[in-house]
Amino acid sequence: MPVSISFIRELEELDPQLRRILLSMLEELERQREESVTKVEFNELKEIVRDLGKSVKDLAEAQKQTEKRVEELTEAQKRTETRLEELAEAQKQTEKRVDQLAIRLEELAEAQKQTEKRVDQLALRLEELTEAQKRTEARLEELAEAQKQTEKRVDQLALRVEELTEAQKKTEEEIAKLVKRMDIFEERLDGISNSVGYSLENVSYRALPRLLAEKYGLEVEGRLIRRYVSVGQKDIQMNIYGHARKNGSRLLILGECKVRPSKREIVRFEKYARRIAQNEGLEPFLVFVAHDFPPKIEEFLCEKQIAYFWSYDLE
Repeated sequence: MPVSISFIRELEELDPQLRRILLSMLEELERQREESVTKVEFNELKEIVRDLGKSVKDLAEAQKQTEKRVEELTEAQKRTETRLEELAEAQKQTEKRVDQLAIRLEELAEAQKQTEKRVDQLALRLEELTEAQKRTEARLEELAEAQKQTEKRVDQLALRVEELTEAQKKTEEEIAKLVKRMDIFEERLDGISNSVGYSLENVSYRALPRLLAEKYGLEVEGRLIRRYVSVGQKDIQMNIYGHARKNGSRLLILGECKVRPSKREIVRFEKYARRIAQNEGLEPFLVFVAHDFPPKIEEFLCEKQIAYFWSYDLE
């Protein structure tokens, strides 16, 4: 049975598996027709083929609709897959965020514990401060009472100060009288001291040349005298002033006469004496003459390498 070209074209548009089935059926019909098909049967076959052609067209159209639907479904599938990928990525980000939130939740839980612990500590501290406040208030009351007592005491002291001030005035008046009497006494004492000092100096001038020669090998030149010497802007009185020779060297003799010398007087004398010797360019020989040398003063003079003589040595 001949097959039209349009029918073949329609077969080509079918699904390959369906096309194979139809072609197999056509081949079988053609084989049976060639073997024993009558005219009536042939017409029936033609009707069948005609119906098959129509079915093929319907199938082809259905195939087109199916392919279109498949394409639409494929496109939808692609969009679905894309969306699924987006959702999967979003899920990952969500899970990551959830993990972060879980960690943060743990941190917040730990912070909450620390906060609660701190709150407990603060509550305890508040109780302590409250108790301390009570003690402070009690102490303030005590201090207020003490302040009252202090003010009372201050008033009493103020009265006492007034009394002492009045007594002080009287004391100052008495002191002024005593100072006046002391000045008179010191004038008399200075007179006595000067008299004793000048007497000691006068004896020293006569006796020291012999004593210095015997004890220190000094040969005094001329006389020993009392002399004022300029030191800077001051005129300093040297009780004993003179020159001597020892082993061919010329020395400057400088000395002081006191009833009982003190360390302060010795230091002052030494300072001026060495400046005088420096100004004259001579080596100084320092000497002290006194009525009394306490042991500590003797030690001090020895440390300073200053010669000294008792008043009875001059006799």
